[in-house]
Amino acid sequence: MKQQQFGLIGLGVMGQNLALNIERNGAHVVGYDRSAAARQKFAASAAAGKQIKVAESIGDFIDALTRPRHILLMIPAGAPVDAVIQDLKPWMQPGDLIIDGGNSYFKDTERRAQALAAEGFQFMGLGVSGGAEGALWGPSMMAGGEKAAYDTVEPILTAIAARAHDGQPCVAFMGPGGAGHYVKMVHNGIEYGDMQLIAEAYDLLHHGAGVDYETLYEVFAEWNKGVLASYLIEITADIFT
Repeated sequence: MKQQQFGLIGLGVMGQNLALNIERNGAHVVGYDRSAAARQKFAASAAAGKQIKVAESIGDFIDALTRPRHILLMIPAGAPVDAVIQDLKPWMQPGDLIIDGGNSYFKDTERRAQALAAEGFQFMGLGVSGGAEGALWGPSMMAGGEKAAYDTVEPILTAIAARAHDGQPCVAFMGPGGAGHYVKMVHNGIEYGDMQLIAEAYDLLHHGAGVDYETLYEVFAEWNKGVLASYLIEITADIFT
């Protein structure tokens, strides 16, 4: 049996959907989660009948991947990332690549990249935007790390990425070290600022001026036709229907 081509650790909603996206775009996938319940549920449902192997242990996971291994982590930022890296290291070999697809602090990404490089391993920080639906049908991705490492996974990242209006894939190499996670941090800051503005507009219109929900829908739908048009304005309008 042919060995798998891409590993993914973390079978939450984002991890599962990315695994399905990767498999749909032609790569064999090996998934793993420390939760036996998560492994069993994914294997018996969404992964059933697909080119996705759900491994029962880290050793099984590593053995199922071709070298050099490409391993995507979709787990919470912070200590969990360091813990999984430590779990993987005894099984890995020089040239293997770990990709952190979570919202890690960019300085943590740089620290991890330097430490792993000293041991012969490759490491990338990958900002992933688009939520659960984006993960399944096409996320926007911001990659950082060694360009040579990025080049090895660029074809599959391009295949699974969202497409802009001009058809270009929404994935790019942002630079060395923690550049990808730095750009994702800026992206999130802008998004959260927009969300705050929308919340304040709603509060002033509804609680301040007494505008009802039907009219709020009309206002936000109209805003979404002009220079304010955006996904956030669109889904806010939908909330009022």
